[in-house]
Amino acid sequence: MRVLVVHHSPTRSLRLLTDAVVAGTHDPALRGVEVVVRPALEATADDVLAADGYLVGTSANFGYMSGALKHFFDSTFLSIGGALDDSGGAGSGAAEGATAKRPYGLFVHGRYDLTGAVRSVTSIVQALGWRPAAPVLEVLGEVSDADTEAAYELGATLAALVESG
Repeated sequence: MRVLVVHHSPTRSLRLLTDAVVAGTHDPALRGVEVVVRPALEATADDVLAADGYLVGTSANFGYMSGALKHFFDSTFLSIGGALDDSGGAGSGAAEGATAKRPYGLFVHGRYDLTGAVRSVTSIVQALGWRPAAPVLEVLGEVSDADTEAAYELGATLAALVESG
């Protein structure tokens, strides 16, 4: 069983959240879950296809996900089972592709508004047919201990779902 963590963590705040998410995937109660961590600009379709669940982290930039995470989705979407509608937009969420029904978790950090970043990622993962493992972890401003605890729990929750098959 494998978890793929795809992230864009250019700031101290996002590195804290990413580190906590990854630590959660290594919770001592979990056994037999391999964790692969890839910066968004290095993650490939092969990484996605080889994983059983996904943790995705991004900053909220100008009301959208980071450019690095957008590049990841742009470069892998069709290869990993994404569905497009007749207009070329993300499909309806009824994807039947290779990664459909796999669990994912999302964590987003920003200074102002996270709405557009969350919406942009969730619309893409819906078109992939991924299913949420937990509510989106949304962190505004300074990262608190409670935020890193929530990030740890997100990582552990996703890894436990993958472990249980």
